[in-house]
Amino acid sequence: MQSDSSWRVGSGRKLPSSKYKGVVPQPNGRWGAQIYDKHRRIWLGTFKEEEEAAKAYDVASRRFRGQPALQNSLLLGTNNLIQDDVETMFLNSHSRVEIVDMLRKHTYYDELEQSMLNYAMDFDPTTVCGREQLFEKAVTPSDVGKLNRMVIPKQYAEKHLPLQLLSSSSSKGCLLNFEDNCGRIWRFRYSLWHSSQSYVLTKGWRRFVKEKNLKAGDVVSFYRSTGSDKRLFIESEHQDRSGEPSKKAPVVRLFGVNLFGNSKLAQ
Repeated sequence: MQSDSSWRVGSGRKLPSSKYKGVVPQPNGRWGAQIYDKHRRIWLGTFKEEEEAAKAYDVASRRFRGQPALQNSLLLGTNNLIQDDVETMFLNSHSRVEIVDMLRKHTYYDELEQSMLNYAMDFDPTTVCGREQLFEKAVTPSDVGKLNRMVIPKQYAEKHLPLQLLSSSSSKGCLLNFEDNCGRIWRFRYSLWHSSQSYVLTKGWRRFVKEKNLKAGDVVSFYRSTGSDKRLFIESEHQDRSGEPSKKAPVVRLFGVNLFGNSKLAQ
């Protein structure tokens, strides 16, 4: 770990070392986080603040080595045993690769917060609320191609996802979080392409297409909760060869976990 403090910029000036374990300074003024596992260096991402990088290391250390392995202790001090237990369950329910990916993409705390909300809903029926469908779209070949974007029909975008209300700068767009039916959070950049006057989901969309195995003709549906939180949801449905939507197995949610049954059991 001593090699971390010996990093130098091109001019030979020594970068300041960090007081936190697993944190290394970057030439651009940011801070990197890394952890070693079986003598293999795993990069956890780059962060604006030194403390953010230290927290990322703590999260990874907790997933890789367990609760006693916390080194920087920046995640402690909440005195909330339930919250700590939920985070432990969240960490254990995801692979190391998934946790590292969340840290790199800066989505870990968004997904953890959603997991805690789901936990609260499971044990407090008064928090359960319905949801309304906003719109659905059969994705086109270009939506699932190499362009890394999905075009939102203009009439639906302006009615249900008005950029002027979601973002202070309509030219740059904004990041939107959608929850799928497994409770996973997907973050997309939502913006208006002025050249074509198209509303699009861009950053993050390619990964959704890949992991959901979307093909042209599959249907993607968007929902919003009817509660005050106005959470957004996304679902995908594959088409069979005849062009008809495939039947989805019934889903039962218990203690924050989706239990998938088969159609025979549901009859």
